[in-house]
Amino acid sequence: MVNTAAFKERLEQILSHYEMTASAFADAIGVQRSSISHLLSGRNKPSLDFVLKVVREFPEVNLYWLLNGKGIFPESEIPPSEDEYNALPEMRKGGPAPTTSEIESIVVFYKDGRFRKYLPSQSKEGGFL
Repeated sequence: MVNTAAFKERLEQILSHYEMTASAFADAIGVQRSSISHLLSGRNKPSLDFVLKVVREFPEVNLYWLLNGKGIFPESEIPPSEDEYNALPEMRKGGPAPTTSEIESIVVFYKDGRFRKYLPSQSKEGGFL
């Protein structure tokens, strides 16, 4: 269940970050202006449709952060951890990428929480399905 007061605060953070009025934000995501007003006043809880429109229109808004406050906003400003930074020093310095003998799978993650896993095909070309 979404905490309405906390959601309101996160929505206000988004408006402030993008320097948008509630009306401009409503127009940007394609909802009625009264929808934003009702959310900001605490009168209504956000619908799933509303949340998906926000994360679709503003990629820096993390779905989990918007819903429950876990994570960081804006998402694009997340600095790499020290472990991530030190993991591939050759790549960071423009050196050769690590080599592997075989790719097991490729996973694509979508902003809405979905993902798709691609496995190597059995063809001689070694492409992905």
